[in-house]
Amino acid sequence: MNWSDVRVFLAVYREGSTLAASRRLALSQPTVARRIDALEHELGLTLFERDTRGFHPTPAARGLLPQAEALEVSAEALEAAAQKARRTEAQPIRITAPRRNFSPIFSGILSEFSLKHPDVRFELISSYKILDLAAGEADVAIRIAPRITDDRLICAKLTDVKSTLFASRGYAARHGLPVSPEEFAGHSFIIYDPAPATLPLNRWLVERIEPSQIVARCGDVESVTASIEAGLGIGPSTIAFATDYPSLVRCFLPPEGTDVSSWLVISPDVYRRPEVRAFAAYFAPRFRAAYTAMREKAMIDQTYVPGA
Repeated sequence: MNWSDVRVFLAVYREGSTLAASRRLALSQPTVARRIDALEHELGLTLFERDTRGFHPTPAARGLLPQAEALEVSAEALEAAAQKARRTEAQPIRITAPRRNFSPIFSGILSEFSLKHPDVRFELISSYKILDLAAGEADVAIRIAPRITDDRLICAKLTDVKSTLFASRGYAARHGLPVSPEEFAGHSFIIYDPAPATLPLNRWLVERIEPSQIVARCGDVESVTASIEAGLGIGPSTIAFATDYPSLVRCFLPPEGTDVSSWLVISPDVYRRPEVRAFAAYFAPRFRAAYTAMREKAMIDQTYVPGA
């Protein structure tokens, strides 16, 4: 016996009509009526008397009600057990990204997705190292690069990542800010050393200053940002990352040719999992929209106003 037909029987029994039952079950009224006819035919019983006021249970229907309700209890218990098994056995989606990319925007979208898909679990791997997705070191990555060169991977562009030079408000008040490379003379600078391939702006800067102007050489974004925030000098940063530091102000708009991109990158084997495809389809457009809105706001907020 088809449990779906028994479920329809219970809905009609409780609601008193195929119309009310169809609303409860999210089915069309003709479908509900056909299901009742099929169940009556299968059982060889008339379960409802029909009239203009609705469907009225016959004695046969009343006699079958306890067994139908017992089936309902068993079906609900089976579904609950299956959900528990799915949660227990499901593999988490392992997402790797540089620490700064696990931002409030990322966390907000992940939270929204988890509310809609409570059975999906995640593991976040914070690393500046590029993990090998094809080798199974992670499932999904957010990467900053001009392009993705590994053609084995599935990737979707998220955003254009724009960078420029920043200083602390204290530095700006003491020394002013250059508005172009022609005004770099007399200023102190902080650079990445070694220079990351993900930040062409660093190379652009080094080519336009003298070695004697470099007051700090840093190996990661945190130390560069700390040096800028301490007022040691002017240094490169992405516009998005600088929004976490209200004390930083922008020297000028992002120089031409220094943009890179952020990408959502997925192993092809992992992409076959439906929950991974669902996450990618949900995450990418929302991240793109939120990041663009944040960057546009930052372009206003990071403008230096003397005395402000």
